[in-house]
Amino acid sequence: MRVAVYYNNNDIRLEERPVPKTCNGELLVKVIASGICGSDVMEWYRIKKAPLVLGHELSGEVVEVGQGVSKFKKGDRVFVTHHVPCNTCHYCLIGHHSACDTLRTTNFEPGGFAEYIRVPRINVDRGTFILPDEISYEEGTFIEPLACCFRGLRLSNFKAGQRVFVIGSGISGLLHIQLAKALGAGKIIATDISEYRLNAAKKFGADAIINAKPVPAGFKQGEDVPKKLKDINNGFLADLVIICTTAESAIQQGLQSVDRGGTVLFFAPANPDIKIPLPLWDIWRNEVTLTTSYAASQADIEATMELMANRRVNVKDMITHRLPLKETGKGFQLVSKAQESIKVIIEPTK
Repeated sequence: MRVAVYYNNNDIRLEERPVPKTCNGELLVKVIASGICGSDVMEWYRIKKAPLVLGHELSGEVVEVGQGVSKFKKGDRVFVTHHVPCNTCHYCLIGHHSACDTLRTTNFEPGGFAEYIRVPRINVDRGTFILPDEISYEEGTFIEPLACCFRGLRLSNFKAGQRVFVIGSGISGLLHIQLAKALGAGKIIATDISEYRLNAAKKFGADAIINAKPVPAGFKQGEDVPKKLKDINNGFLADLVIICTTAESAIQQGLQSVDRGGTVLFFAPANPDIKIPLPLWDIWRNEVTLTTSYAASQADIEATMELMANRRVNVKDMITHRLPLKETGKGFQLVSKAQESIKVIIEPTK
């Protein structure tokens, strides 16, 4: 079978590998669609594990069913998640499934940028889901990233009517905008430094946008984002700030943009070397909550699939590029350069 092997963001090679062999309790799935995630192009993180086959946002068709599998049959349309928890450890039992050691070590073989994947027994048991008729294969690639956003809002104790400020209008920011709107947010404001992405934020549900692009040296000071936020919110900052970028200036803006009693969700993963000073006095005095979110649990995935099947969120219109497996390298360039693209999907059967 053909696989797209990652060596670095500028070196994705089409190679041949044997089709994975399945054992009892396992599935072989033909990959129909696989999305490129922003984390796939985090070179500082991926490069140390290269070469490898990436791709964890996928949907496909079951082509082989191992002995002992009763939940699935050949021909089933499925979504498969790569990381699954044990559901029995201390972290799982207190609701932090993404802190589970099992979740952090499980995966399918070899990765979504391949014609076929082998789904291990544990992933078959708690990480494989029948795609509802209302969700297409390409829409199925959004289940994992949208479920991660759903978990983020849940851990942030999101409530209907809250004023939400999304920093970074890439794919995760846009999904948060749609999800917050679907769940009853009061006013949603988005920021970015790209006009293309700001226009996308408006298209997908932001009530207002702020261009946070830095002003070149020697020119008048740029827009004061927290002040602009107050102007839009009738004197208030945000009840929930969702930071979907790792830019240090954006993180500082996020900490300055949360209102009293509000929450800051650090959603985007940052380079471990980045250190951000915290205004602890303001955080303490104003009862501000800082929280994080990583991955998604089975419950988050199931809730997300229900929202998608009921058309509460529009993911199809976020797809800007559909590429065959041989053009995976082009897809990585589109995502890593963060220019005029939103969601890039690889179609290994083409």
